[in-house]
Amino acid sequence: MPKMTAFHPRLEPLNETKVWKNWSGFLVAPQFKYSLTNEYYAIRSSVSLLDTSPLFKYRISGSNSVRLLERIMSRDIKRCKVGGAQYTVWSNENGFVIQDGVILRTDEFEFYLTAGEPTLRYFNSIAREMQLDQVTVEDVSEAYGILALQGPHAHNVISQLSKDATDLKYFDVANGKLGDADVIISRTGYTGDLGYEIWVPQDKALTVWDSLMKAGEGYNIAPIGTTALKMARVEAGLLLMGVDFDSSRFAWVDAQRETAIELGWSWMFRNLEKDDRDFIGRRAIEAEIKNKTSRWKTVGLEIDWHSYEAVHLEAGILPPKSDLYRETTMSIYRRSETPWEYAGYATSFLFSSLLRKPIAIAKLPLDLTGEGTEVDLEVSVIRKPVNVLAKVTSLPFFNPERKTALMGGGK
Repeated sequence: MPKMTAFHPRLEPLNETKVWKNWSGFLVAPQFKYSLTNEYYAIRSSVSLLDTSPLFKYRISGSNSVRLLERIMSRDIKRCKVGGAQYTVWSNENGFVIQDGVILRTDEFEFYLTAGEPTLRYFNSIAREMQLDQVTVEDVSEAYGILALQGPHAHNVISQLSKDATDLKYFDVANGKLGDADVIISRTGYTGDLGYEIWVPQDKALTVWDSLMKAGEGYNIAPIGTTALKMARVEAGLLLMGVDFDSSRFAWVDAQRETAIELGWSWMFRNLEKDDRDFIGRRAIEAEIKNKTSRWKTVGLEIDWHSYEAVHLEAGILPPKSDLYRETTMSIYRRSETPWEYAGYATSFLFSSLLRKPIAIAKLPLDLTGEGTEVDLEVSVIRKPVNVLAKVTSLPFFNPERKTALMGGGK
């Protein structure tokens, strides 16, 4: 039987489509309204509220918690201050990414982590290998629900309920209160917009939901489903495990595995020479950087509208635009005298109504990853494969100043 999140009693009557999907064993709504556009623009123009409780949640604590995380995490956890958050990955010995996640440091030796797949057994196995005591890894997935409050008016909403959010800078964290509920608030999100994520004890879930919805009435607050979230994350250039990359744990061959550098996260290793940690995968990552052995790079693609429109009009149909979001492999070819010369593939495809053009996240060999490089993207028009012109661009596609702007008290 599927499980219900703590917020489900409020979400169920709001789901006009009556469609539910499985997310890690929980029922979630892909969309609440019949129009995805309405939910998408709640993120970009007003404020949205999303239940992300199905994420796996862990508390790592004890005097050896930092030592454990220094070994597991590819990014240096010491650079994450108390009251800070960090987007990070953990990899295997060959440098291939196992998972990504966001870690919150709420105290000197206390961390909270979200992950898309179970990781408790893995973390505990590394602790045993290191013969560490004074460290505890707890699965707290059932103890907390998580709400993502995202959009340009997110601060206007949360500031009515808590003063603890106002001083938070981008990727800051605070233990605070929403009404009488003790919560963890982070200035983070998966939309590439201004936003907060709120860890709520299960027994306070409905109270916090009601308070946020009431505070957001004057800002057209709207519950959103997972599809609108995914549309926004493509514009933000944020990768989704299981779509844009796979966990190396579940791959059969290395062609299915990717390194953090191939995924576009080389920025995680900018200060590697100053980092003396023996983290898992370090030698492989150092060798990849030194020898330039990355097989490909994850980039953005801007699809030429005139080319995209033409192939559809030639077939006698209008080019699809409204609510167009796809998670599928789309082949990419070199623009050369040799027709259909395979180069790489796209993983996520979106017609961005905000940017007014089709965009995609893609994998390409290094010689094709320069800004403005032209390639052919294969699309299906009435079940027939045809190519359209696309140009390589850097990620993200959309990066508003409000995402990182100070909200009042920050310095």
